[in-house]
Amino acid sequence: MQKTLDYSSTRTKTFDLIISALLIALVFVATVFLNIKLPIGGNGGLVHLGTGMLFVASILFGPKKGAIAGSLGMALFDLMSGWTIWAPGTFIARGLQGYIAGKIAWSNGKNGNSVGLNLLAMIVSVPVMLVVYYLYESIIFGNWIVPLGSIPGNLIQNAVGMLVAIPVCIVLKRTPLFK
Repeated sequence: MQKTLDYSSTRTKTFDLIISALLIALVFVATVFLNIKLPIGGNGGLVHLGTGMLFVASILFGPKKGAIAGSLGMALFDLMSGWTIWAPGTFIARGLQGYIAGKIAWSNGKNGNSVGLNLLAMIVSVPVMLVVYYLYESIIFGNWIVPLGSIPGNLIQNAVGMLVAIPVCIVLKRTPLFK
């Protein structure tokens, strides 16, 4: 029995893979080249535009692409830039954050077209990311106090990400590609 290839299905899968790879790269590059180490607490934190690109991916392409872009893009940054110990926590925290933001932004058939729902999506995703990082850091540091020092930096990072993502998504949603 010979299988026939469904050209349109193969083409769709290839396009889907290309978009995912581009979103991962976008998050990675935004994290690598646009970051500032915060002088907060012992472990401080890092503010970068990767969070904004995670939100953009989630709002424009939905929960799966947001999860893939956030988890792989930022974990790859951790692995390649001396933050290696954070990679497993980042993979989980940012994957969940991207999925939640995309799931809410794409709920009720909105597909990321409601600025209010997009903002709510980003806000709701933040506590999940904070909890995952807090639990992960508690394991790394062996106590429940030290991880509290990274919460202010994570909040700043998410606020910056939202400030970047909202106007970028508004502009991109007006282009023919997203109509």
